[in-house]
Amino acid sequence: MTLQTLSEHASFGGRVGYYEHDSSANACRMRFAVYVPPQGADGPLPVLTYLAGLTCTEETFMIKAGAQRLASELGLLLVAPDTSPRGCNLPGEDDDWDFGSGAGFYIDATQAPWSKHYRMESYVVRELPQLVAAEFPADLKRQALFGHSMGGHGALTLGLKYPEQYRSLSVFAPIAAPTRCPWGHKAFSNYLGEDRSEWARHDASELARKFEGASEHSPTLVDQGLADGFLEKQLYPEALEEGCASSGLALSLRRHADYDHGYFFISSFVEDHLRNHDKYLKG
Repeated sequence: MTLQTLSEHASFGGRVGYYEHDSSANACRMRFAVYVPPQGADGPLPVLTYLAGLTCTEETFMIKAGAQRLASELGLLLVAPDTSPRGCNLPGEDDDWDFGSGAGFYIDATQAPWSKHYRMESYVVRELPQLVAAEFPADLKRQALFGHSMGGHGALTLGLKYPEQYRSLSVFAPIAAPTRCPWGHKAFSNYLGEDRSEWARHDASELARKFEGASEHSPTLVDQGLADGFLEKQLYPEALEEGCASSGLALSLRRHADYDHGYFFISSFVEDHLRNHDKYLKG
């Protein structure tokens, strides 16, 4: 798991770094990014992991979201993994923008040939945090998750599956019900097969509906733009609302007129998300 530094850049008194390593979970080389704020010189910091969306890489959030200024102020260590394994020479992995490379969906595939390499759930939840803690001033007792689109799906599902690991969750324009949308059907049928009960285990709206211990879970913050071109056919935030209402899981779903699916939207509200996570990470 030897870490290779690809580049490092000073930012708001800290540094953004891009790194690569051999992943045992995905059986390939994986890349990720870390922002260490200046407080990292004094000891371990809370870890806020961001999961990006379709076609994105480990660079996208660090370059486009504008989160480093506030992370420096608050003393939050930011982590951003790549969105899938790459270069595994699997048939069809680079054929489509919404499946394969750049589209790992943060699940562990069960179907060949994807099951050997596409194990992003294991990577994000287990392998990457351990690597980050070994190489950076990270306090794994204080972790939180957020993400966008496919990464919003990932943050919600992993956060609801592993509530003991993550103190808080937030998302931008998540794929909230992948069992209902074309993106989800395409990914899940290939990665998981045709058993719809298996699909439901990776659907945030279904996980929310069946969630136990809702009263002890911190409220989930969701921001959704109403000018989002994917809203009606791919995202289904109303399904997440219904699921949370069914179990009593606290949800703050904010709908914003005029905002679309991109990083102008994310950068407009990222400060709210970091301050929200800071409250639970340090509370």
